Amino acid sequence: MKFVKMHGLGNDFVFFEDKQGADKDFSQLAVKLCAPHTGVGADGIIVIVPSDKADVRMRIINADGSEAEMCGNGIRCFAKYVYDHKIIDKKEFTVETLAGIMKPKVILGEDGKVSLVTINMGKPFTNRSQIPMEGPEGPVVDEPLEVDGKTYKITSLLMGVPHTMIYVKDVDAVPLHELGPKFETHKAFPRKTNMNFVQVIDDHTIKVHTWERGAGATLACGTGSCACAVGSFMNGFTGRSVDVQLYLGTLHIEYDEKDGNVYMTGPAAVTFTGEWLED
Repeated sequence: MKFVKMHGLGNDFVFFEDKQGADKDFSQLAVKLCAPHTGVGADGIIVIVPSDKADVRMRIINADGSEAEMCGNGIRCFAKYVYDHKIIDKKEFTVETLAGIMKPKVILGEDGKVSLVTINMGKPFTNRSQIPMEGPEGPVVDEPLEVDGKTYKITSLLMGVPHTMIYVKDVDAVPLHELGPKFETHKAFPRKTNMNFVQVIDDHTIKVHTWERGAGATLACGTGSCACAVGSFMNGFTGRSVDVQLYLGTLHIEYDEKDGNVYMTGPAAVTFTGEWLED
């Protein structure tokens, strides 16, 4: 099986095409491919399959074998893959995901290949039942949540996948590997949650470290960056236009006042190509 390794600001994926892959179970293959020492090593695999609802369909399976609804960095890489491989010949097209139809717009570099991608990530859902999160209906903004006997103030929303945020003074000081899984599996979130720790730099810049549901600590999270930009606006920390600083670069997020959609712009890159010889 031929594959392409790609990353969006360090959030890395193994890509391959499967025209009969609409209903296949890729969970065990994902675990094997994503293993850092015995496999290719990645945060997840992304399978390109045909769609009867959009121009093309994206399936993303996390490193633990669970299938995700959406991935912001993943869909930027996906858009670059399908355009550069001539699966799609339009600069704006539609992608079917478990979170709905996404609309990428590719920006070409001097070599004629995709260098940046803008994604209409759709509207955030802020009601508790939509996240989903236990408790009374309404938005979850600066709300107390107890973890291991300590109370944290959280903001949660659904940005294709559930995301929770805690605002901190120094994001680099957060013990991500310790706290991340405790929030991910907290009983308040029946479908688990992605966990983001956010430092506000100024009224248009934030810095984010993310623990991803099903993948663990990642260098970047696109849906998380979008969620944190929206959450920062909801808390009154920033405006609607936000630069999100990640480990290896910056994503630009626009939370559009007119249509209510979130637009993400950032890079996507090919790391290497190869062939997986195991079944």
